[in-house]
Amino acid sequence: MAAFTEGTPCWVDAQLPDLEAGKRFYGELFGWTFDPDRDEALSDGRRVAGLVPKRDGRMPTTWTVYLATEDAGVLAARIKAAGGQMVMEPYPVGPFGVLALAADPGGAVFGLRQAGEDEGFEKTMLPGSFCWMEVYTRERDAVDTFYATVFGYLGRRVEPADEGRESDFDYRVWSPPGSRPGQDSSFGGRAVLTGAVPAEMPGHVLVYFAVHDCDDTCETAVRLGGRVLNPPFDTPHGRIAVLRDDQGARFAVLAEPKEEPAGRHAAAEPAGEEPREGRDAREPAGEDAGRPPGEPAERPAGGPADDPDAARVPDPGYMT
Repeated sequence: MAAFTEGTPCWVDAQLPDLEAGKRFYGELFGWTFDPDRDEALSDGRRVAGLVPKRDGRMPTTWTVYLATEDAGVLAARIKAAGGQMVMEPYPVGPFGVLALAADPGGAVFGLRQAGEDEGFEKTMLPGSFCWMEVYTRERDAVDTFYATVFGYLGRRVEPADEGRESDFDYRVWSPPGSRPGQDSSFGGRAVLTGAVPAEMPGHVLVYFAVHDCDDTCETAVRLGGRVLNPPFDTPHGRIAVLRDDQGARFAVLAEPKEEPAGRHAAAEPAGEEPREGRDAREPAGEDAGRPPGEPAERPAGGPADDPDAARVPDPGYMT
């Protein structure tokens, strides 16, 4: 049985036109090394992500998050019955197991991964590894119903006042079924694309990586040919920025607060509660298992509008 809870993130990969350029960019940005036999990035010798060649020019240059499943075929049927679509039906990929691509009713694309010889992440929540996912949508009600129906996500609406936001701020934090909704179990969230975002920006998923220093990471990305879409800004949960790599793939980075901010709400993780060094993604479940380094509950203001093509929904026929 997979070590990851059904429906929770177990892998991310980037589809890039130039694989070697991608390895140079992310190798310096995050300190990643690469398995010489497989297109996998390693941090401290542990699997953290995949870099794969883009096989068709119609495919977006993008980061994709994969959700764990014990049966990709059964899950694909549930997705279609709940109003989603399969961009790519489940297919075997050797030691990686079975993969698929799907889209929710708002158009956000995500992957499915049925474990093979390995189960995905060996390291998360530490600098240089995955820490959070966000689904952006204009179809709030349909999308909330979809993820609750398909994956059983238990949602908790973030109180705008806790984030210093206006009363219409709409963000929902997700926890897997069988858990108590809250910071201890949360792994991602849903944000609403407002009217301020251009209509051509579709629903999409934003992948977050933990870093030691958000500002230094942004400076390094620019030096390597990337672009800062949303400059670093502070939230109660850490310092966040949205970036684009030198080939066009968007992602976000988050650095945990070095000190506990005054007035931080109770659901957030106290800074320094437990050293994150050495945290393994497959530790036995416990109070802190699966905890991201703070809920990035504030939408990176204006970020999605900067690059309407980077997150577009792939043509369902592009893999055929």
